[in-house]
Amino acid sequence: MSDRQNMTKYTYAVATMDTKRDELLFVVDLMRESGLAVRVVDVSTAVSSDTSVSKDADFRPFDILGDDLNDVHGLDRGSAVVRMTEGFSEFISRQYQSGQMSGIIGLGGSGGTAIVTAGMRRLPIGLPKVMLSTVASGNTAPYVDCNDICMMYSVVDVAGLNAVSRVVLANAANAVAGMVLHRPAHQMERKPTIGMTMFGVTTACVTRVRNALQERGFDCLVFHATGAGGRAMEKLVQSGLIDGVLDITTTEVADEIVGGVFPAGPTRFDAILESRIPYVISLGALDMVNFGARDTVPAEFRDRRLYVHNSQVTLMRTNIVENRRIAQWIANKLNSATSPFVVLIPERGVSALDIDGGPFADAEADQSLFDELEASIEPADGRRISRFPLHINDDGFADALVQAFMEVYEHRRTNGATMSLAE
Repeated sequence: MSDRQNMTKYTYAVATMDTKRDELLFVVDLMRESGLAVRVVDVSTAVSSDTSVSKDADFRPFDILGDDLNDVHGLDRGSAVVRMTEGFSEFISRQYQSGQMSGIIGLGGSGGTAIVTAGMRRLPIGLPKVMLSTVASGNTAPYVDCNDICMMYSVVDVAGLNAVSRVVLANAANAVAGMVLHRPAHQMERKPTIGMTMFGVTTACVTRVRNALQERGFDCLVFHATGAGGRAMEKLVQSGLIDGVLDITTTEVADEIVGGVFPAGPTRFDAILESRIPYVISLGALDMVNFGARDTVPAEFRDRRLYVHNSQVTLMRTNIVENRRIAQWIANKLNSATSPFVVLIPERGVSALDIDGGPFADAEADQSLFDELEASIEPADGRRISRFPLHINDDGFADALVQAFMEVYEHRRTNGATMSLAE
């Protein structure tokens, strides 16, 4: 075994010890009784580095913020929390990179939850993460996003040990201990895993691709391209749990550019390109921008071509100008790639609505998307753009996607992880 494999791995227990010291140490004692090696982290923003509050901590506020801690003491509560959030995120990321982390648990109110979960979101999918919080019964999306953070409601405030808090805290401690001590054995024997993006209007294509790749021995993960889906896929790529991507349905870019409700954010594609895993991309559902119920469509779009998908989702057809902007945005991302990729263009339509006679049929708008993308991607070895006189949901186009992916995948296997376009 390597030194990295032999080193002790710790579960990190984190809280603001100026207000939650007793509760955190109660949890730590239970974790150690379960057999975990634990490191205690104090993320208080209102205490100095040598305070007795932190005397039981392995890492104190000064260890996280350094000399900046003095500046934090002069800030208002909200600004101090923001600064500690930034510092803790960088700190916990470094701790994980050291190879010594087996899991993490946090205790907090609204401020502590913001601090700790920001750090948790920097950690890979699969690493145990438990957040016991007073705000876990409401909207947890800002804290969890697309990560596997287990949020547990504290029921009573994390403000003293009592008949209720002891039980809840003990459950949280035992939950993270169970996650850390009982890792799934199948992790070491998994199949090559492929991520692919899908919408209802590209289901026929993705299903045929998925079935074909499963027959070839791949484990296929399908993500609904609703913003969170794209982010979740890329988080798994960052975590090393996805070995290749068929980005068939890139509709999230349309919402990012035009202002729909399903954007994946400005970093879409970044994790995939940085990872240099096999990548095939298409233009699924870029004929549409997503809004909520019909009466929620912004006023400036109400005279556009709209399609009521259901009572909660209204789709708007993208136009020529928007498609050019979408194509430029995608091309700017792909131009940063340092490993091979393939772009496949279905010239007869990019969704079930964008088909001859369909409600979103618009050959001119589609052509603007295709032409602008092809013109904007910088030529280089290993980059290929292929057009097909097919609709995205035609069997032949799905088969072309599978063939293109297998070529890129085999190229990567043959040439190794260090292969770049220049080599």
